[in-house]
Amino acid sequence: MDFTLPAREEDFRARIARFVEEEILPAEADRANFDAHENINAEALALLRAKARAEGLWCLQLRPETGGQGLGKVGMAACYEEMNRSIFGPVVFNSAAPDDGNMMVLEKVLEGAQKERWLMPIVRGEVRSSFVMTEPHPGSGSDPSMMLTTATKKGDRYVVRGRKWFITGAEGAQHFILMARTSDDPRRGLSAFLFDAAEPGWRVERRIPIMGPEEHGGHCELLFDGLEIPEENLILGEGDGLRFTQMRLGPARLTHCMRWLGLAKRCVEIARTYAQERFAFGERLAKKESIRLMLGDLAMQIEIGRLLVMKAAWELDRGGYARKEVSMAKVHVANLLHKAVDTAIQINGAYGYSKDTPLEWIYRYARQARLVDGADEVHRMVLDRNLATEGRNFWHWPAAEA
Repeated sequence: MDFTLPAREEDFRARIARFVEEEILPAEADRANFDAHENINAEALALLRAKARAEGLWCLQLRPETGGQGLGKVGMAACYEEMNRSIFGPVVFNSAAPDDGNMMVLEKVLEGAQKERWLMPIVRGEVRSSFVMTEPHPGSGSDPSMMLTTATKKGDRYVVRGRKWFITGAEGAQHFILMARTSDDPRRGLSAFLFDAAEPGWRVERRIPIMGPEEHGGHCELLFDGLEIPEENLILGEGDGLRFTQMRLGPARLTHCMRWLGLAKRCVEIARTYAQERFAFGERLAKKESIRLMLGDLAMQIEIGRLLVMKAAWELDRGGYARKEVSMAKVHVANLLHKAVDTAIQINGAYGYSKDTPLEWIYRYARQARLVDGADEVHRMVLDRNLATEGRNFWHWPAAEA
């Protein structure tokens, strides 16, 4: 097995690491660059995005003909990890959720005029986008089959009625991907649509307050009371919504993990720096066995996470679905992120609990990792289902043909 990163991917990784060190971390350290929702403000973001674009570090995950650099999932894993050394990082390179996942799936399924209309403005950074699926009880959450929002066909248009919530990035987004029920068929009852924020018949009811810092556009509750979507704004075809959802969410879960590994490494970096500088009871914290055990364990857990992510990325790159690989990575890395920041705060003491470091920001952000894109329990059930089907083959190595 060859874990060598190809030269082109290593070049991008190194350039991103330098850009984060020299451009983004200094911006992150200046509280004037934060907006009211504890993310990078529009002015600072625009300046950094212009620099990233000028250095050829823009939308690396997309094909060259779309405006990217054509990195596969393995290359993305290495680069995204470097991007999220900073809490501002991914959005600077146009690789943050939800735009990242939306762009990758729309690049796969749209063609011609539809691609130019809906995808390219997101790629160019002119608009933001949002993926609209989750509903309040008793509607769909982790189980899309429970979806209650309907899109009823009337002539050449679909009329949408229903309610969605915890829709990331919805406030201020321009382009939306909407999941709605078009029939009661258990497998082909859902459809995916595109709509523009300017269309009447829907509204943002509220930006839901959350414990953590927020992505741009927050997490919102939306009401649909007669939004009309032209038939040509269907994605794929009527009844293909479940297939589209699987195409959208699998890779997006993995890119979350790639980014979270970067944050986990940043937590260790902050903890090690403090432990080297701080003296207690006559010696540096870094010399104490308890601290060394904490940091050594985190180093190992991060490396396990990197291997899980890379295996899933490799499986996707070779054309597989990587469902169980993505689930394993998602559970492990989400819990790792929480453990990494909790440990770093413990080592830093009151300093880590303050806003003098980004640790308290990451701590509040990290708790959502075990919920977004499928809760831990859902992914563990997926793994058990695979185990029941595959038996001992659950752990097989793919073998080359003789």
